[in-house]
Amino acid sequence: MIRALTGFSTRHAWKVIAVWAVLGVALAGVAPVLFARVTGSSTADFLPARYDSAAALRVAEEHFGLRPDATTVTVLVARTDGGALTDADRRRIDAEAAELGRRRVVMPREDDMPAFLVTDRSQTPKVAPAMVAPDGGFELLAVELAGNAADEGVQGVYRAFRDAARERFAAAGLRTGFTGNLAETADGADANRTAAAVGNALVLGLIVLLNVLVFRSVLAAVLPLLAVALVGGVAGGAVAGAAWLTGLRLDASTPGLISVVLLGIGVDYLLFLLFRYREVLRARPDAPARLVAAEVSGRVGTAITSAALTIIAAFATLGVAEFGQFRSLGPAIAVAVLVMLLGSLTLMPALLAACGRGMFWPSRALRREPRPGVAARLGDLVARRPGTALLASVALLSALAAGTVGIRMDYGLGGGSGTPASATAAEISRSLPAGVSDPASVYATADGGGAVDPAAFADLARALGGVAGVGQVADPVGSPDGRAVRIDVYPVADPQGAQARALVSGPLRAAVAAHSPAGTSAHVGGTAAVYADVSDAVDHDLLVVFPVAAALIALILLLLLRSLLAPAALLLSVGLGFAATLGSAALVFQHLLDRPGVAFTLPLVLFLFVVALGTDYNILITDRIREEMRRPGPARAAVARAVRHTAPAVATAGLVLGGSFATLATTPGGEQTAFALALGILLSALLLSLVVVPAVAALLGRALWWPLRPAPERVPSASAGTADVRARESAR
Repeated sequence: MIRALTGFSTRHAWKVIAVWAVLGVALAGVAPVLFARVTGSSTADFLPARYDSAAALRVAEEHFGLRPDATTVTVLVARTDGGALTDADRRRIDAEAAELGRRRVVMPREDDMPAFLVTDRSQTPKVAPAMVAPDGGFELLAVELAGNAADEGVQGVYRAFRDAARERFAAAGLRTGFTGNLAETADGADANRTAAAVGNALVLGLIVLLNVLVFRSVLAAVLPLLAVALVGGVAGGAVAGAAWLTGLRLDASTPGLISVVLLGIGVDYLLFLLFRYREVLRARPDAPARLVAAEVSGRVGTAITSAALTIIAAFATLGVAEFGQFRSLGPAIAVAVLVMLLGSLTLMPALLAACGRGMFWPSRALRREPRPGVAARLGDLVARRPGTALLASVALLSALAAGTVGIRMDYGLGGGSGTPASATAAEISRSLPAGVSDPASVYATADGGGAVDPAAFADLARALGGVAGVGQVADPVGSPDGRAVRIDVYPVADPQGAQARALVSGPLRAAVAAHSPAGTSAHVGGTAAVYADVSDAVDHDLLVVFPVAAALIALILLLLLRSLLAPAALLLSVGLGFAATLGSAALVFQHLLDRPGVAFTLPLVLFLFVVALGTDYNILITDRIREEMRRPGPARAAVARAVRHTAPAVATAGLVLGGSFATLATTPGGEQTAFALALGILLSALLLSLVVVPAVAALLGRALWWPLRPAPERVPSASAGTADVRARESAR
């Protein structure tokens, strides 16, 4: 079927290219609108209903009118001279707050974006006084906006509100500060905007530069980017459309992560095709380029399909995850990779057929066989001394993997420490409990759904105030319908830190269970409570997803390689690569930089990306080793030839994919993910695929394919190959 699909695409190249161009442009335009409709508003949206913080959120929505997509910004207002607020100042603050709460904030628009492609986030914020510092040095306002903090439109609304509030209060001789998740996210985006643009430009430049150096061709340097852009547009629209039709909620980071993944693997797959296409054209200088494109696409397409199916299967296993952020990410990336696979088997072969030998113009590399270079020397070295190469590689990977000893998970939000929002939070914490801008809230209802009296919860409020780590407790407040009560609790610790999560999940929930009035049910909500529950959900998912993903990948390798030893060797190598990468992240961030730990999502995301994407390179080299072992001669010579022909493609592809992941460092809190994924891909491509796997193959020889052996095949000469191609051409 793969050969039929690639053959059709090479025969009807321009029609296939036209279809992809139309779909790419159309779906790329619709995707942002659809993504805006299917993006979850907060982390709490992804928790199963059985968790305590999820139950608290339901009570807040049903009885206190909390909007499910609400995000709160805390505004600090103080005198510019540093003095205490006077009664006149406070009256002016209240008046300005009321005026700001009546004004609609219009979302800024990009002039070059059609209105129908942009979701309008314009809104009227809810602004209310929150509290005054004990020394009267400042007053806090609570501002509620609707939308996901990661949404650029919502960030634009926040910036417009911030600028308007700052201007109005400045006219009254007052200064302002803004903090909260939305403020922190917007500040981080502003700080990283230039870095993100530079990072993206560098990655695109890296891809073009590598292709120019490798192929010395204009088309070979540019076409991979254009092809991936078209397929990426279709993939983005397909993911957003599928989520919209199925009701799946996506995390705000999903579109960006999909773009990075598709850029990396899309360029990888096209590079695999280009290298093999050039190799066959050199061997058959008189063969029709279109038929060579069909032959190469069918041959390499099999390996690409197996590699893509490995990624799809690995990420599809996230569908069994309990944490919704994982459960939605898996199918989203699986759909995107499936579209990229379809593009690799249709659009990319069509481009090869349409361009022919002009793909490598003005290079003259097709006219001669290149002299043995670094790849050939590497292949000879690994084939001559496989034991030494394997031991050295395992020793290095094991040393890096030792970093996993004592590893800790960090469930913080990854906020920056040098942003204006963090400075405002620090100023607030010097006078009030750190959790005052983001309290933990206890929500209680009657078991039968009837009315509840806030006064009945006075004992519970006093008990909460006596819990170590609680700085202040607000009086119980009844809901407008009289059927629920809320008690706000202000921890002394940062609500996004580990201390606050331990407080909420332990002593605070224990006090709620012990002192809630009879006949009522109480739940603890808020950021700290949500992330305490997220940690439990993630721990559960790590135990489930890892073995399921490993089993599916093993099954695909068994079906592809039709061997028991080869899949085992590949799985062991990528497993060691995963451990080495995770250990390196712990060594750098937890030990060297003294961070609280590694990001809680890192082990699972790293496992899937490094194991699934790293297996791509292993599949490519293993497939070529098997092909070379079908030829007469010693097995080690076959390994050397396989490395010589495959190393340039794998090394170039690894550098491209690693560079793509490195751009994640320009996103707020993305440094760990960028470092770990880039390192993991480079280890997979440059060490595992080009040294470890060939060394194992050289040691085991043709026994690697036990219980089967590669069937020997007659290798045609260049002239015979040309005659065969011409015969097929005339037969058509």
